[in-house]
Amino acid sequence: MKHIFGLLCPLYLFLASCSSENYNSSEFLAGEAFTDSNLRVVLLDTLSVETSTMKFDSIITSQSSRMLVGKYTDSIFGTIKASSYVGMVPSTFTIDSEAEYDSIVLYLHLDKYYYNDTLQTNTIHVKQITKTLKPQEGDDFYNTATAEYDSEDIGTLSYLPRPLASDSLEIRISDDLGTDIFTKLQEKTITSSDQFKDYFKGVALLPDETDNGSIIGFSKSTTASFMRLYFSTAEENSREQDYLDIDLDLSSSPAPFFNQILAENPIAPLQTLVDKEINLSSSASNDQSFIQSGIGIASRIQFPHIKSIYDITGKGTILDAVLKIKPSNGTYDHKLVLRDTLSLYVVDRNNDLTEQLLYAEITPVTGILNRDNEEFNDIYYEISLGSYIEKLLLAERETEEALILLPDDYDSTVDRFVLNGMDNSDFSVVLEVTYAIYDEDE
Repeated sequence: MKHIFGLLCPLYLFLASCSSENYNSSEFLAGEAFTDSNLRVVLLDTLSVETSTMKFDSIITSQSSRMLVGKYTDSIFGTIKASSYVGMVPSTFTIDSEAEYDSIVLYLHLDKYYYNDTLQTNTIHVKQITKTLKPQEGDDFYNTATAEYDSEDIGTLSYLPRPLASDSLEIRISDDLGTDIFTKLQEKTITSSDQFKDYFKGVALLPDETDNGSIIGFSKSTTASFMRLYFSTAEENSREQDYLDIDLDLSSSPAPFFNQILAENPIAPLQTLVDKEINLSSSASNDQSFIQSGIGIASRIQFPHIKSIYDITGKGTILDAVLKIKPSNGTYDHKLVLRDTLSLYVVDRNNDLTEQLLYAEITPVTGILNRDNEEFNDIYYEISLGSYIEKLLLAERETEEALILLPDDYDSTVDRFVLNGMDNSDFSVVLEVTYAIYDEDE
């Protein structure tokens, strides 16, 4: 690769346009060799950037920050379906012997997360889990995990999602189940958490198979989402109302909870991602790369010829490196929204995730959505990679590691992105490296 830089820029222009937060973490010392040399600063903007798409075999969702329930069909990523499974346990096991059962209700607190079309009706089916939730191995459940449950609903609700305006959903639960729980607690057949969990394994929250609207987030907090068993006791001239809460069982280890997030029938290129070690080149997918959190699809980025910088005559140092990558036009709107930030992670040659990319081993590196020219549909993610590019240059051996782009809460969301690839005619991904050169021999 002979021509690795395009635009020469004067030093004063560089100093005027770069802020200190863009510098990498190395300390460049301006010694005699530098101060006595002919200094020039170049902007290298034709370095090769390889973009592709990979998919994790599965991702851990038992540590998700929310419950996710819903279903919609996407023209690119296919039909996305999210269901939640959780164990439950009462807050107390005492009910007055004179009390009489009234009703039982499941409350689901909306946590303001949603994705896709909230103008369509969603339906939640509540099923009773029939087998204790337990990971097949280890302490974690994955998005592809399954659970056994009764085919009959113990509750159902169709609703128009109002995730930003509403507080909680109320789903009336079967009185057959309610009276049975009430009787076992009142008669002290069940007096401990272990006995209750042996009797009642938890609930599955499933979307309707005909739904095509949105996926909604619900709080996992025990004070926000719970089942409430209502009962009353006769007094001399009235009835005294009371209740007992059956909370989400999140204190156990491992917690009996996970979100199942599945995708069916995406576009043909994405169907080739049947193993995490497969890298779908942007050149084989309409010059695009893809991201979908929850499912585990990630945009993958490599800089295969970064050391060709050393072909430039003279010694030098990296002052900054910025990656610019553009969301593909027509692939996002007010329903399929873009996040303002994306996080970066490092994967090895086998696409095993090794770490999150950090500044100075502390602050996560993020891609910031530059919206300065949004009115002209000219927006792109801007990522400062000075420290990372310097690390690649200083490495003694060539590395086969890569960067991947995902939302920071990729285990708790279903956001999707389509990004321009390395050869996209609209706006190809570009790495801009600001490089200071000093020639000692002149």
